[in-house]
Amino acid sequence: MWNETRGTVSAVDRAVGKQTGVWQESPLVGADALLKKHQAGANAAFRLGERPFLELVIVRGDTRDAAFVQAIESVLGCALPQKPNTIAQGKGYDVLWLGPDEWLVRSAQSHDASRTAPLQGRLGAAFAGVFASAVDIGSGYTVLEISGTRAREVLTRGCPLDLHPKLFGPGQCAQSHYFKASMTLIPTGAESFDIVVRRSFADYFVKIMLDAAEPLMS
Repeated sequence: MWNETRGTVSAVDRAVGKQTGVWQESPLVGADALLKKHQAGANAAFRLGERPFLELVIVRGDTRDAAFVQAIESVLGCALPQKPNTIAQGKGYDVLWLGPDEWLVRSAQSHDASRTAPLQGRLGAAFAGVFASAVDIGSGYTVLEISGTRAREVLTRGCPLDLHPKLFGPGQCAQSHYFKASMTLIPTGAESFDIVVRRSFADYFVKIMLDAAEPLMS
């Protein structure tokens, strides 16, 4: 998400509601017309949208440290996943395994821009005296969502992973790329996925994915 405070601007309606003096703009603003056209004509084969303004925080720490584990559980309500490429569900958050000492924590709901990185602040407070870190990356990324009977087929056109549902399904995650854009891919159902993508690639990602999906939607 991109937040910009404007002292002379009145309340502005955005995806997360009315926020006085705060402007939130999706990184897909440049592809807005294209995305709206797609959504107006989308069918059961494929649909692409955005889950804007979710909190995204990278956590680093050592699960052998009991204080770190306790701090995480006190804030998120779940233990960190330790099996590679798996996800744990907490209280309003999910936690994605990215590496042996690295996780991505993602909120289930949009972030209110009138509050400054509340999750990062809560984790930072819980990590007091603990060798660990929590870094908010929400302003540099966004989350896309795709669904449909041909969603996996659209993904396979630009992603090198084996996405067969017997191998890759809900409860898992993977870091990969779609054509030239890096991504973190999260199956959310039999025919649906969330995709965490860098802000700088978001516009390109939408355009290349819709281009790849076009011949499969007829």
